[in-house]
Amino acid sequence: MMQKIQKFGGAMFTPVLLFAFAGIVIGVGTLFTTEAVMGSLAATDTMWFKCWNVVLQGGWTVFNQLPLLFVVGLPIGMAKKQNARCCMEALVLYLTFHYFLSTILSQWGYVFGVDFAAEVGGTSGLTMIANIKTLDMGMIGALAISGIVIYLHNRFFDTELPEWLGTFSGSTFVFMIGFFVLIPVAILAAFVWPKIQLGMLAFQGFVKGAGALGIWVFVFLERALIPFGLHHILYSPFWYDNVLVPGGLYSYWATMLPELASSSASLASMVPEAGFSSTGFSKIFGCAGVALAFYATAKPEKKKKTLGLLVPITLTAIFCGVTEPIEFTFLFVAPWLFIVHALLAATLSTAIYLAGVVGIHAGGVIEMASLNWIPLMANHWQQYLAMLGIGLVFTVIWFVVFKFLIIKFDVKTPGREDDDEDVKFHTKSDYKEKKNGTDEKYAFAKAILEGLGGAGNIVDVTNCATRLRVNVKDPSICKNDGYFKSIGAHGCSANGKSIQVIVGLKVPKVRDDFEKLLSTGSSESI
Repeated sequence: MMQKIQKFGGAMFTPVLLFAFAGIVIGVGTLFTTEAVMGSLAATDTMWFKCWNVVLQGGWTVFNQLPLLFVVGLPIGMAKKQNARCCMEALVLYLTFHYFLSTILSQWGYVFGVDFAAEVGGTSGLTMIANIKTLDMGMIGALAISGIVIYLHNRFFDTELPEWLGTFSGSTFVFMIGFFVLIPVAILAAFVWPKIQLGMLAFQGFVKGAGALGIWVFVFLERALIPFGLHHILYSPFWYDNVLVPGGLYSYWATMLPELASSSASLASMVPEAGFSSTGFSKIFGCAGVALAFYATAKPEKKKKTLGLLVPITLTAIFCGVTEPIEFTFLFVAPWLFIVHALLAATLSTAIYLAGVVGIHAGGVIEMASLNWIPLMANHWQQYLAMLGIGLVFTVIWFVVFKFLIIKFDVKTPGREDDDEDVKFHTKSDYKEKKNGTDEKYAFAKAILEGLGGAGNIVDVTNCATRLRVNVKDPSICKNDGYFKSIGAHGCSANGKSIQVIVGLKVPKVRDDFEKLLSTGSSESI
């Protein structure tokens, strides 16, 4: 079950990868079309506004079509065969499902307690999907229908029909079965989902009422779930669905930017829910403190190599918001130290929330600047200055706490390895000599495959932003964390038959090479 959950979490991350660029476009577009910032230049009748509005509306594509993106994105990571065809099947059947549901509610909405004549949005529980008026099931509905289609695809795509029925095989056969399966599913959704919507409203009220405590618990769990690859499942409904605000925090915050930019009121007083996207503060301020502690505690003769390791992975965390490379350097050496890290992260986010600073602060400097600082700095610079001050204080706290614990318990963090060990986390040059004729561009993937027991030991593979997620048949023949560090990865996490190799931001290319190696049936050169 854990393997399936982890794979599901990784697959969900596929469309999320688009959000960074879309967020930057919206942030910059909002900045240049807001009169409070740009003055009369951004008046709605100027050529400046009209040109930038074209860019801004294009940036909204991702957030306005989130359900469709998740429907198409899930099969990429979870379909066992013919992923592209499964994406098409999922899209068509998702639209078919909503046509079923729309027609059912238009005819018998009163039976299900739904006023189908109401306007979409607000508390009506209705929305428009591909010009279909239907129940607003958000990301959850999209993932549920896509999951059903993926199951049908994996089960029936290769079904052999009689030759005279050959035109109905493959995707057509999956569509035929899905068509009839989704009729009762639509009826069930009409009965159940309005009640779920009421429950979501109650949960929203509870979370909002929890205030700072709710922020602390959320951020702690988001950090603590990273080693298991389950943090995507925790935050996705908050950020991209309707748990807190219509459309999710990312979309809602972007729509609020013009109003926020023209007001000098506390951000927390205007959008208090945005405190739940504050997981990025630890990426900027916390990882910097951790890196400083690592360098300060490294052995004198290893400080130079340790610095060479820490600079790129710390900058990756600060600017891109990708923390696995630095966090995994100590997670598997001392898991309890990672819990300390999560506790500090939750406390930092809560302190900044109490200072009145909220917003889209889930990523690194690039994302934060585009969705917060650039468009809102003019009227909210005092709050951001307070945020910077609190953050730097916590950087010192991280440094002091980590340095004390590392020395006190002799934790073997980078640069503190035994004398017969060198600082790991090497680059590709460390294993090129071992590739034995393998094409250089496949060397890293081949080394990973060998560490996982070869092609015969692989069940399936997917990836998230930085990790190659692999399910294996026999975990006992897989190499340990040290091996993967020695070939250039940032480490390896094993949970039963689920293995996660921390690769970094180039993981999509590594996965592509990895799958090409698998297609040969061995880990030998291709």
